[in-house]
Amino acid sequence: MINERLVRKDDYTWEIAKDETLGMRVPGRIFLSDALMRFLEPAAIQQVANVATLPGIVKWSLAMPDVHTGYGFPIGGVAAFDATEGIVSPGGVGFDINCGTRLLATTLTKEEIEQEIQTLTTKLYESVPAGLGSKGSLRFSEKELDQVFLRGAKWAVDSGYGDAGDLKHCESNGCFDGADVSNVSPLAKKRGMPQLGSLGSGNHFLEIQFVDQIYEEREASVFGLRPGQVCIMLHSGSRGAGHQICTDYLKLFQKASQKYAIRLPDRQLACVPADSRDGRSYFSAMAAAANYAWANRQIMSYRVRDVIEREFSTGAGLVYDVAHNIAKLETHHIDGERKEVYVHRKGATRAFEKDESYGVAQPVLIPGSMGTASYVLCGTTKAMQTTFGSTCHGAGRVMSRKAAKRQLTWKGVTESLRQKHITLKTDDLSAVPEEAPEAYKPIDEVISVVSALGISKVVARLVPMGVIKG
Repeated sequence: MINERLVRKDDYTWEIAKDETLGMRVPGRIFLSDALMRFLEPAAIQQVANVATLPGIVKWSLAMPDVHTGYGFPIGGVAAFDATEGIVSPGGVGFDINCGTRLLATTLTKEEIEQEIQTLTTKLYESVPAGLGSKGSLRFSEKELDQVFLRGAKWAVDSGYGDAGDLKHCESNGCFDGADVSNVSPLAKKRGMPQLGSLGSGNHFLEIQFVDQIYEEREASVFGLRPGQVCIMLHSGSRGAGHQICTDYLKLFQKASQKYAIRLPDRQLACVPADSRDGRSYFSAMAAAANYAWANRQIMSYRVRDVIEREFSTGAGLVYDVAHNIAKLETHHIDGERKEVYVHRKGATRAFEKDESYGVAQPVLIPGSMGTASYVLCGTTKAMQTTFGSTCHGAGRVMSRKAAKRQLTWKGVTESLRQKHITLKTDDLSAVPEEAPEAYKPIDEVISVVSALGISKVVARLVPMGVIKG
C-alpha cells in the first residue's frame, strides 16, 4: 500500500522515499498538518509517487496542503522537469489552463456598501456572464481571436478593456510568450469564440469582499490594501478553449508516449519530451490558452469597474492576477546549480520572492470556498528553495460534486450564507451544494500550513459579502 510508504519528516512534511522498484526517480513530498492528514486520499499519494517516475523530473514530486486526486497529477501538485531531458504533460497543467485569480481593490469601505450589497451583487451578476456554457457579449472575427491567443491581456487593454498599468500587476504581464495559434485546433477556437469575457461554472466565482485583517503592514501598504476596504475577487480560466486544447493534446500524447518509449504507471500521465516537436506544439498551444484566460479576466475586470463607477463613482485598481494551472520554463537554483526547468503547477500558485512591479515579494492570491475567507499572501525565499517558487491555490476539495449534492441541499447552503450576511447570485441553485464550505478543506488550516512552512507569508484576510456563481 502506497500510504504505508509515507513517512513524516517534520511537523508539516511527509515523504515517499525514492523507490526504484516503483520506477521513482525522485522522492515525493506532501505538505500537511495533522488536521489535514485526515483528508488525504491514498489515490493522491499514489499520484505523487507516479509523477516521480516521469523522465527528467528534478529534486521532488510535490503536493501542497490543498492536495486531492486529479487527472494524472494530483491537484495541488508541483513538479519541475529538466528543459533538455524532461517532459511536458497536459495532466500536469489541467483542463482549465490558466485557471487563476485576480483581485481588484476599490476605494470603498465595508460600511459604505453594506446597505447596497444586494443591489451591487445583482448589478455585477447582470454585467458579468456566468454559468455552464455562458457566453460573453463580445463578437469578433477569427483573426481577432488569434490575437487574443497571441497577446492575452495586452490585446484586451489595447482594445479598450483597461489600461497599461493593469499589465504590470499580472503574472507574465498578462501575456505568455511563445503562443502559436497554428497549434490550436479549429474546435478549440470554435469553443473559445463565444465565451470571452465570461465567468463559467463550477468553482469559478466573482466575490465582493472586504479586508478583515492585515498581518503584514508593509506588504499590505505596497499592495494598496487597508482594513475594511472593499475588494472584488475573480476566479476563472480559459473556458472551453483551454479544455479543448488539453483534450486534443492528451489524445495525441497517449499515442506519442509510446513513440518516445516513455513508460507510464498511469495513462493519464501522457507526456512527451519537452524538447520535441510534439512537446513544443503543446507548450505553444497551452500558452495560447493561458493568454485567452488573461484576456478573459481582463475583460471581466473592465465590466466590474464599469459597475463600480456607475454605482459609486469610484474606481478599482488591480492588485494582482496570478495563474494556478500552468507550466512555465523557469530558471531555479537546484543542488547549487542554475537550471532551466519546466515547472508544472496544477492547482498550485506561483510564489516568487520578488515581483518587479511592486519591488517586494510577489502577491499570492488564495481564494477560500464559497462563504469562507480568502487570503492575500506573498512569496518567499524559502519557496524558491523548496517548492520551485510555489504554494497552494485554494482550500482543496474533500467531497466530490456528486457526494456534495447527496449530502447537502441548496436551501441549507443558502441559509447558512444568509446567516453570515452573504448575498448569493447564481443561475443554478441545484449546483450550490457542490461549492459549499463542507465540500472543501478548511482554508484557514491550509493557509496556516504554507505559512508555517515559510513558502508564503500571510499579508491579509478577506471576507465575502456577495458571491456570484455560475
